[in-house]
Amino acid sequence: MAWAWLRMVMMVAVVLLPGGFPLLLAYVSLRTLRSSWRRAQEEAHSGGRVVSLRDVVSRLHFKELVREARAAL
Repeated sequence: MAWAWLRMVMMVAVVLLPGGFPLLLAYVSLRTLRSSWRRAQEEAHSGGRVVSLRDVVSRLHFKELVREARAAL
């Protein structure tokens, strides 16, 4: 429910604020990073190893960011 409100606020900010587009990019990047972090944590837990932020960021691709941006809007 909170994500729905945050998504609505982000859409209003993009439309009304001059700096709304960078705010949208930050939101999409954080959302993608968060989902990648969860996925990496699950894989690491099943493999018995530790995951770092560097591992997660190195696996991110631009097409994942675009996919998340489409899902967010």
